[in-house]
Amino acid sequence: MIEIAEEWSEFLRQYYKTQIDEIVFTYPAKRSLCVDYWDIDRYSEGLAEALLNRPEETLEEASRALKSFDGIEDKEVFLRIKNLTRVFKVKIQNLRSAHLNKFVAVEGLVKKVTEVRPILKKGFFQCQNCGNEVRIEQTSSKLESPGICEECSKKRFKFLPEKSEFSDTQKIEIQDVGDDISSEPARMSIYAEGDIAGDLNPGDRVITNGTLYGVARLDERRAKTTVFDKHVQANCFEMREEKLEEIEISEEDEKEILELSRNENLLEDIIASISPTIYGLENEKKALALQLFGGLQKEMDDGTRLRGDIHILFVGDPGTAKSQLLRYTSQLAPRGIYASGKSSSAAGLTATVVKDSFGEGRWSLEAGILVLADRGVACIDEIDKMTPQDSSAMHQAMEQQEVSIAKAGISATLQTRCAILGAANPKYGRFDSYKPIAEQINLSPALLSRFDLIFPFTDKPDPVKDRKLAEHIAHVHLFGEIKELRKTRVVRMDDVENVAKPIIEPLMLKKYSAYAKRRVIPILKEESIEKLINYYSELRKMGEEGGAIPVTARQFEATIRLAEASAKLRLGNYVESKDCDVAINIMKYCLGKIGVDFETGKLDIDFVIGRPASQRTKMTKIMDIIKDLERESEGGADEREVINNAQSDGIPEQMVFDTLRKLKNEGLIYEPRGGKVRIIRK
Repeated sequence: MIEIAEEWSEFLRQYYKTQIDEIVFTYPAKRSLCVDYWDIDRYSEGLAEALLNRPEETLEEASRALKSFDGIEDKEVFLRIKNLTRVFKVKIQNLRSAHLNKFVAVEGLVKKVTEVRPILKKGFFQCQNCGNEVRIEQTSSKLESPGICEECSKKRFKFLPEKSEFSDTQKIEIQDVGDDISSEPARMSIYAEGDIAGDLNPGDRVITNGTLYGVARLDERRAKTTVFDKHVQANCFEMREEKLEEIEISEEDEKEILELSRNENLLEDIIASISPTIYGLENEKKALALQLFGGLQKEMDDGTRLRGDIHILFVGDPGTAKSQLLRYTSQLAPRGIYASGKSSSAAGLTATVVKDSFGEGRWSLEAGILVLADRGVACIDEIDKMTPQDSSAMHQAMEQQEVSIAKAGISATLQTRCAILGAANPKYGRFDSYKPIAEQINLSPALLSRFDLIFPFTDKPDPVKDRKLAEHIAHVHLFGEIKELRKTRVVRMDDVENVAKPIIEPLMLKKYSAYAKRRVIPILKEESIEKLINYYSELRKMGEEGGAIPVTARQFEATIRLAEASAKLRLGNYVESKDCDVAINIMKYCLGKIGVDFETGKLDIDFVIGRPASQRTKMTKIMDIIKDLERESEGGADEREVINNAQSDGIPEQMVFDTLRKLKNEGLIYEPRGGKVRIIRK
């Protein structure tokens, strides 16, 4: 071990003397010396091998060598080993007994963290009989105290915290990330000490370099068993700052991606590769394709952040393949996560503070779906089944793309920089194209307005379309049947078309979108800016008459995001006119489906998220009628007279009934007695 200590001293002097001097001058602001593993390997293969196979004693000698430098002797300085990932990275699910007591690099996503707590490193104890002081090095998780006093042979000792040495510690739970994990990702605990404790938050992607240990499990009688639990004692954390870096793209993959980007029909091929078992829905699939790539997030000089992620909502009849599209997208999207709003609470969607066995009875911070999907896509089915309290927690997560937690003394802000793909069913079973969406689903108008695109899914009889749909489904089943039959005997499939085969394989499409999001930063051209401005201005002009608002600035920003996504999709460095055409066409399609007030035939965004101008006008007329009739009668306006007068102004009888009901529900009028109504004066 003396040779190893000397090797460490010489290595640090040769490679890291400047950094050590910097620590001396900046302490305690900087307390760690980060050493590159490959520097160690270049200096001495034996030293590098000793670090991997005998990390505990090797790091102890390295720390002792570091302490031998002038100015470091009396300071709490840590030696951290980084950059093992090239060869030694191991997934949690692949850790085996052969890795025990070895130095490993484990990649994962932070699921839970506890608060940072003090841990005793050197304990001082004083004999209460003779006053003799004893120092005990703490080498295990249990407090080690003196046995018998060497001076007076007594056993009564008092702990001296003011003379003892403490450090910081934190317990962290991480789970596997990547393409080849099971439906339930493997998890494990990490213990961090020193200045790296408190560096991580739930949702962070991190590589942990450290020593893998095993701790015996306890049975129901608290006796140790022969089965061990694994945990890593962290030496160093390496944050994955690059977006989607955990999706590995080889040189061959990059060549194929660049070849795909030159395909003139790339967008059509991607659309055909999204859930090919589902017939039609080209515009909806086009929106999903753009969502996979997303726009560009911008950080302004004043600290404002403009999101680039595209939020999409599917609303419609049961059995129209909404859930299947969500599930397929969650598998296609890098960092895609699928969840059901029916079984998810606000805590499960955003983040929460919990007290469980992981925190050993104390509070720990746990990430929810939107935090875990950071830089990806969160697919939330039955989003309308959440309670109003739960759905309100999504407001900040969708627009500011962060969630704030303040509970049980823990205060944190976590990132939710993900696109949201939601699906909702109408309250009354079927979607009614003639009623505002806000009246048909259990989502607040404020939350609805945060979705860039809302698509209605309707199931209406159409002989031509129905036949094509039936043929597609039948051929999908036929191909599946023959494929199953091939498992038992040889069957020719040459003459059977695989209608469900994607043009671009799902894994390649996932790598393509990850590559585009990682590498491409498209810039708006001047002609593109002019085209987008003209589109917005022309739509706004349509609302000058009648008081309708065709679009708002939110829809304009959504159009920019869609155009940027189109440029990313083809790996373009500039947002060109054709990208604007893609964005404008899909926005027109979406608004034409949900934003047209069928009473006037005009585009009105309030038909989506609130009360359209035509309804506001009729409501104002009915309120004026009630005011006039109130002046003539002390008991209030007669409902029958209100209806007759409104019909004379061209308002249908049923609409008057519906409007009166809404006015009562909203507390604008009341019924003092049967058949009479009065306006509530405020």
